[in-house]
Amino acid sequence: MTVQFEKATFAGGCFWCMVEPFDTRPGIKRVVSGYTGGHVEYPTYEQVCSNTTGHVEAVQITFDPEIMPYEQLLQTFWQQIDPTDPGGQFNDRGESYQTAIFYHNDEQKKMAEKSKQALAESGKFSKPIVTKILPAKPFYEAEESHQDYYKKQSFHYRLYKKGSGREDFLKNTWKIDKSNLKEKLTPLQYHVTQEKGTERPFENEYWDNQEEGIYVDIISGKPLFSSRDQYDAGCGWPSFTKPIDSYEIVEELDTSHGMIRTEIRSKTADSHLGHVFEDGPTEHGGLRYCMNSAAMRFVPKEKMEEEGYGHLLKLFN
Repeated sequence: MTVQFEKATFAGGCFWCMVEPFDTRPGIKRVVSGYTGGHVEYPTYEQVCSNTTGHVEAVQITFDPEIMPYEQLLQTFWQQIDPTDPGGQFNDRGESYQTAIFYHNDEQKKMAEKSKQALAESGKFSKPIVTKILPAKPFYEAEESHQDYYKKQSFHYRLYKKGSGREDFLKNTWKIDKSNLKEKLTPLQYHVTQEKGTERPFENEYWDNQEEGIYVDIISGKPLFSSRDQYDAGCGWPSFTKPIDSYEIVEELDTSHGMIRTEIRSKTADSHLGHVFEDGPTEHGGLRYCMNSAAMRFVPKEKMEEEGYGHLLKLFN
């Protein structure tokens, strides 16, 4: 069966910071940095930065809508920007850094407008949402030095993202209210996710699960792992060779208990999930994501559609 790829184009300020959130995610074939929306053909970076071309810095994403729905791309886009800023993004000022969604068909336009309205009504921002929704225009790829900048110049990229104010703004804006978590979670779930606790091996819910389905974050509901990537590591905790979507996973250095380990946290909920080790199956990349059952909820394959995870059923084909 031939995959019917589609394109999505988003302007979110500096395009260096708009590639990583979409790159390597399931269903994404390619993410390209470039310029669009203006009147100059084949502009250079210097021309666009002069704010005389009408172009904005943007990314164009080639994706499989059967795996990564456009609605999900929109949600990710909103979570990378300040949609109330008409003059640019964070430390980057001028029209070339303004935000916009460029739709490629009427369906994308409808979904973009619906998502913008939902964001405006969410109460997340006190000021109006000013991000424009515009028809797609010719997209010109940026110079090679600007492609995959987060990989090529990772150290400078991290400094830039932090120094520009983007990183702190996004973290503070999209953090989950945890004021009533003790009422929603069991004592064990709270201890594991909020206090970096560890449940007992071989005495937790999913360590030997044999059903097909996905594991989602107990707090945010975001998909984390698939049973297709689960294996018996002999450690007594559910173990996986990879996450469903690396965007939802954050790695942090853990030096507790006199050890040096890599902690795995959920991005959206900012909660402890477990650790990742380099003793996994070599034929699957060599990693072992050792998770706590108490940090996750299992959704059986037959219930994924009704619970809103139908787009991930393709993982089991």
